Amino acid sequence: MDSQSIRSRVLSFASRALPLTLLFTFLATPVFGLQEDAAAGAASEDVSLSIGELIADSGIFGWLIIALSIVALAVVIENFVSLKREKLAPPELIDEIQALFDEGQFQEAMELCENEPTFLTRICGAGISKIGHSFEVIEKSIEEMGDEEAVKLHQKVGWLSLIANVAPMMGLLGTVTGMVLAFKTIASSGGQANPAELASGISQALLTTLFGLVVAIPTTAAFAYLRNNLVRSVIEVGAIVEDLFERFRPAT
Repeated sequence: MDSQSIRSRVLSFASRALPLTLLFTFLATPVFGLQEDAAAGAASEDVSLSIGELIADSGIFGWLIIALSIVALAVVIENFVSLKREKLAPPELIDEIQALFDEGQFQEAMELCENEPTFLTRICGAGISKIGHSFEVIEKSIEEMGDEEAVKLHQKVGWLSLIANVAPMMGLLGTVTGMVLAFKTIASSGGQANPAELASGISQALLTTLFGLVVAIPTTAAFAYLRNNLVRSVIEVGAIVEDLFERFRPAT
């Protein structure tokens, strides 16, 4: 294997692993270091809180955001596996369909497409079902099925965009709730509340904002990566299908 091939494989692996690396980096941080000044001229005291304690302090909205992060991670993994080029158009199926086309066994090719449902075979099946009609009819059937299947795939990836938008909004809701609690404490104390009494509400406000952004940023990156990868794969599969059915184009 030459150096150029090795370099291409390494770059391909790195680009595929990037979204998951970002997710685990942001979602699995074990400890946040917090520092608190004691008094003027006194030594500072380090206070370390575990991620579990921070989640507990963030209240119900923090737990909801964590739940969203778990859903986002599951969706990323599922899409990362199912939207690979090899899954959308397995090379062995391409070879089998090509061989059946070369032998003129279109009924067998149709049965293969029905028994092996993939993005490729659904589109090919739509085209095979119109064999015997004009090439324009075959081409239109392929295009319509291709558009329909592409929309379904984009909808799967679209859940990440939804989560990436909902997470910071939920964090903002938690922030507003925490500030309301803080001001309620001030009002109930007649304006004499000390910082310790306000800390709970303010802490919840900041933590929910933090968690919302921690979920939204890597989820947005994963969505962009998967969407671009899907667009590229759809174009490649479309070219393969077009090449398979080119034999039915009338000679000019």
